[in-house]
Amino acid sequence: MTRIIRTNNDLRRMEARYFEPFFRFPFVQEAQAASWNPPVDVVEETGKILVKVEVPGVDEKDLRVTFEDGLLTIAGERQFERKDDRNYHRIERAYGTFTRSFTLPRTVDAGAIVASYRHGVLEIEIPKKEESLPKQIQINVNAVEA
Repeated sequence: MTRIIRTNNDLRRMEARYFEPFFRFPFVQEAQAASWNPPVDVVEETGKILVKVEVPGVDEKDLRVTFEDGLLTIAGERQFERKDDRNYHRIERAYGTFTRSFTLPRTVDAGAIVASYRHGVLEIEIPKKEESLPKQIQINVNAVEA
């Protein structure tokens, strides 16, 4: 049997829906530096594994990608830059640090991992070792029988 576990976010949404019209602007919740998890796509192709991480608003100097003992780790931080001359009415984006880790198969070539960051998406290309790629075996039809 599958269980669905509801998070505190459901309760917060209900509270916001009922109470927000009465207490709109003076009671804005502060942006909290906490942990968050950016969405990730992991795709396996014939010759590589591709990892895409959505991290808009994160400076590339605040991102770290490491690979050790078969574990790919992506860490970073999105910082909230509060400006005192502004009145914040709503802060819904998540801020703070994140860490995502993925166990990769032994068939990857750790020395050839390449990471690029463009338009808020971190893309990590992890090539597979040559010996792990599928090989085409030619069948000799005109074999001479002895």
